Amino acid sequence: MRFRPCIDLHQGKVKQIVGSTLSDDNQAALQVNFSSSQPPAFYAGMYRRDQLRGGHVIMLGPGSEEAAQEALEAWPGGLQVGGGICIDNARQWLDLGASHIIVTSWVFHNGILDQERLAQLVRLVGRERLVLDLSCRRQGEHYYVVTDRWQRFTSLEVNAEVLTGLADSCAEFLVHAVDVEGKGMGLDPELLELLASHSPIPTTYAGGIASMADIRLIQSAGQGRIDYTVGSALDIFGGTGLGYQQLVDLHEHTP
Repeated sequence: MRFRPCIDLHQGKVKQIVGSTLSDDNQAALQVNFSSSQPPAFYAGMYRRDQLRGGHVIMLGPGSEEAAQEALEAWPGGLQVGGGICIDNARQWLDLGASHIIVTSWVFHNGILDQERLAQLVRLVGRERLVLDLSCRRQGEHYYVVTDRWQRFTSLEVNAEVLTGLADSCAEFLVHAVDVEGKGMGLDPELLELLASHSPIPTTYAGGIASMADIRLIQSAGQGRIDYTVGSALDIFGGTGLGYQQLVDLHEHTP
C-alpha cells in the first residue's frame, strides 16, 4: 500500500474540486474546496524531495496544459499525467516527462469501451506506460465507469471480469469513487473491496478519504494491495483531516 500524491489542475491552478460538480455547462455549480497560491512545480518538487513516485497530475478541463508541463519538468519521470489524453498527444506527454499517461474519455468513446482505440494506444506507447482511469459511480447495485468530467455513464460495469480483461492492456488502474470524491465523507468500502479482490494489477483508489481511520480501512479492506491518493482532507490542500508529513512517514514504513 503506497501513498500516491496528486496535483489536480483547473484553469491552470492547483485546486481541489468536488468532482461531481465539474461541468462545461454550468461553472456556477462548481464547488471548489481549495485553490492554491502555489504553482504546480511547488507540489511536484515536494513529492520529488520525499520520493513519492507514481502520483498523478490531472488536467480538469482545458487551460491547464502549461501548468501540467511545469509539474512534469519539476520531476521528470516521477508523475503520471491525465486529462484530455488521446492518440494525438499521448506520445508528447511522455516526451515531456510523464512516467505514464492516464486515459479515460478517449478510450470510452460515446459511452462504450472502444477496444480499437485502446489497442491503438497500446501500440503507440506500450502497455507498461498506460494507466486506465476507471473512475466510477454507483447505479443500483453496480459501479459503472463515468467519463466527460465524470458526468456521463458508460455501459462498462466495474467487475471482476472487466478488471481482469483490461489488465492485459495497461500497467495500472486509477479509480476515483466519484460519488464521494471531494466531499470529506469517508471512502467507499464496497468499491475498495471490489478492487482489492479482483484487480490483478497495481490500482490506486481515490475519493472521500478523510482520516487515518480511512487509511487503516484501505490497509485492511484493501488487503494491502491498493494504493491511495488524498485530496481535500490533506493539510497541503487546506484540509484538516490528514497531514502530508504523516502520510509520507507512513509511506516510508509501508512494505
